[in-house]
Amino acid sequence: MANENELAKLEQSLATWQKKVEQSLAKFPERGAFAANRLYTPLDTAGKDYAADIGLPGEYPFTRGIQPTMYRARLWTMRQYAGFASAEESNRRYKYLLSQGQTGLSVAFDLPTQIGYDSDHPLAQGEVGKVGVAVDSLADMEALFDGIPVDKVSTSMTINAPAAVLLAMYIAVGEKQGVAPARLSGTIQNDILKEYIARGTYIFPPTPSMRLITDTFAYCSQHIPKWNVISVGAYHIREAGSTAVQEVAFAFANAIAYIEAARAAGLKIDDFAPSISWIFTAHLDLFEEVAKFRAARRLWARIMKERFGAHDPKSQMLRFHVHTAGSVLTAQQPDNNTVRITWQALAAILGGTQSLATCARDEAIGLPTEASARMALRTQQLLAHESGAADTVDPLAGSYYVESLTDGIERQAREYIAKIDALGGAPAAIEKGYIQREMAESAYRYQRAIETGVRTVVGVNKFAAAEPQAADFLQVDPTVGEHQSARLAVLRAKRDNIKVAAALDALRREAAGDANLMPCLVDTVKTYATLGEICGVLREAFGEYKAEADI
Repeated sequence: MANENELAKLEQSLATWQKKVEQSLAKFPERGAFAANRLYTPLDTAGKDYAADIGLPGEYPFTRGIQPTMYRARLWTMRQYAGFASAEESNRRYKYLLSQGQTGLSVAFDLPTQIGYDSDHPLAQGEVGKVGVAVDSLADMEALFDGIPVDKVSTSMTINAPAAVLLAMYIAVGEKQGVAPARLSGTIQNDILKEYIARGTYIFPPTPSMRLITDTFAYCSQHIPKWNVISVGAYHIREAGSTAVQEVAFAFANAIAYIEAARAAGLKIDDFAPSISWIFTAHLDLFEEVAKFRAARRLWARIMKERFGAHDPKSQMLRFHVHTAGSVLTAQQPDNNTVRITWQALAAILGGTQSLATCARDEAIGLPTEASARMALRTQQLLAHESGAADTVDPLAGSYYVESLTDGIERQAREYIAKIDALGGAPAAIEKGYIQREMAESAYRYQRAIETGVRTVVGVNKFAAAEPQAADFLQVDPTVGEHQSARLAVLRAKRDNIKVAAALDALRREAAGDANLMPCLVDTVKTYATLGEICGVLREAFGEYKAEADI
């Protein structure tokens, strides 16, 4: 650290240097408008307390990582996001990816499943199996994990509104494989607040949705201790158009709301906080993304310690998964996407992620082919084993630029959280449309910069080239909806419908009270009641959320 005399000398030298640069710029003007300074020096990090602000990896405030050795001991989990068509087809893709060195599963569900409709519901027509796998009942979940020992692999399920029901199915699959719930490891996304502001796959109003979330918190802390009860979705906020600062701030505000709801339900912070996980995106600005992850770790540690009084270091740790940003991929010149994905993944690794999913090069066109999914996985493996990026902990620490960015993101995210607190917290801020407006304005500015050429997108608004239309992309069998409906008809004919009706009646009674719904959901899915039938009962009890248009 420089002393005051050295900093004063540097300030004088920098002023002289700036004058020379300004003279040079008359002949060679800078390429464009930049948000970052031209140069960073020790002046930008003066006053920083290394122990308090940066510290050592594995120690509070965890700026440099949550584990002491990070990737030198164990690489991140390579978990490609996959799922399409039927459970059998997705099962084959999972087995293929595992055979190619993938180390965890990430299940993508189709839209009807995400909003709690069976594949034969009229609103499901045309959507079955399109953006993920269709799971209508425990029978589909059994087929999805057929031949995959659920005690040998951690499974992430991207599901929110009906997350408790899908978790109940996974527990039942485990029991059928002889695996006790305590041996299951994985994650359900279970983050409903971001659905109201970013994605729209909600079912119930916020209050009963928060009940389902706190029920899973309580149930998992007692029965599935290795399960992450929530994966707070920063990723979806960013993909909906937010800035890096907003990605951190709005996700943290949502998480604060979940924690406050859990505490109001009588849970102790250190009993459930270690099971909170996160999903962030890795966008295009390499250094900003690295700084974002470092700032988020430090800010979360401080919030947990200072605001909630968490004592367990695991409660203070920000454990996160990163998915490279799909919104920046282009249908034009799709090979360029492989390069974009590579540096996005590099940012996640330099930022200290615990698990990573890399997009495939053809995702701006359609679902990934087997070859492009393999290339996406190989991108991670190349970075892990050949690039040297995983050889030392937090390698960009001490960079004047990265440290300055880290401080700035933390400070601005704090300011946003204070504004949301003043509005009454995330649910109130969402209800008032504040978060949605902030995101919409950011998305507009980003898109406007592209359309006016201020921001260059190679192959789109610059360096475009005539090219043949891509022919090699995956198309889901258009009859998958019909096949799934036929399976449902067979299921309903074969199952014990008296047991199903009794289980649904029991669920109806429990939903009308205030008991934890998870035990009842586990019992209900075991009768092969369908997802649509279960969510139908909950719709009767809780009602449905209707978003108001904000013009």
